[in-house]
Amino acid sequence: MRRRGLLSCLPVLALALTGGVQASGFHSHHDFQCPYSTDYDVQVEPGGIAFTRHDGDPGEVFMHDGILRVDGHEVSVSHADAVRLREYEQQVRDLVPAVAAIARDGVDIGYAALTTVVATLSEDADERTRLLQELRDRHADARHHIDDTLGRGTWQSGDGADFFDHDLQRTVADMVGTVTGDVVKDALSGDPNRLAALKARTDSLDTTLDKAINAPADKLGERAQALCPQLGQLQQLQQQFQFRLANGERLQLISTDKERSDKASQYAQR
Repeated sequence: MRRRGLLSCLPVLALALTGGVQASGFHSHHDFQCPYSTDYDVQVEPGGIAFTRHDGDPGEVFMHDGILRVDGHEVSVSHADAVRLREYEQQVRDLVPAVAAIARDGVDIGYAALTTVVATLSEDADERTRLLQELRDRHADARHHIDDTLGRGTWQSGDGADFFDHDLQRTVADMVGTVTGDVVKDALSGDPNRLAALKARTDSLDTTLDKAINAPADKLGERAQALCPQLGQLQQLQQQFQFRLANGERLQLISTDKERSDKASQYAQR
């Protein structure tokens, strides 16, 4: 019975490892939901903000100090819209650094979870040293990616999430094989001392992750959720624009889930 109980902890260990991925993606106990998103890559620079995308019309939008250019052509706007454009630009300038800070902390939490699991459960000293160094290197690469994109005012639609998911999934795959291998050997050994030591390590892991990982991840989720109203303000602001694009439509840089669904339905009916 005792041996079976120890073996049953293996799925929990896998969840603990993948918990690092969930933390970095803001999927902790805090249920992060925000109905706003953009299809555009965003580049924030002192001389203005550029919104670009490969699919869809318009493909390029640039705004600065109340001036608007769409696909290379300046759009005539009223004084009221110029004021709205300045407000829109400033809100985006404030939003990107906040997203960068959350992304950095999310990556830190994810790799902290992985480091905790490896340090607690990996028995072989040389292998543990190798894995911990690999975690440090990959953590540094993830931080560098954030600093080189969001940290420089570049929001790449979809790219950041894909990068972090792939990087952490690759890391988890490497960690799981080694760490669970050590656990299986101890669980199947039949040695009372090794079994007792394993139980102590797995018990302490749950407590450590709860204190060091889960609480910060929940707070991070709350910070991410707090940005949602700011996206909502941008969406509402663009609804107030009086000018129209060449095709007669309103400029829409941010969309809600419902708006995207309605648009997809319209295209399907054509």
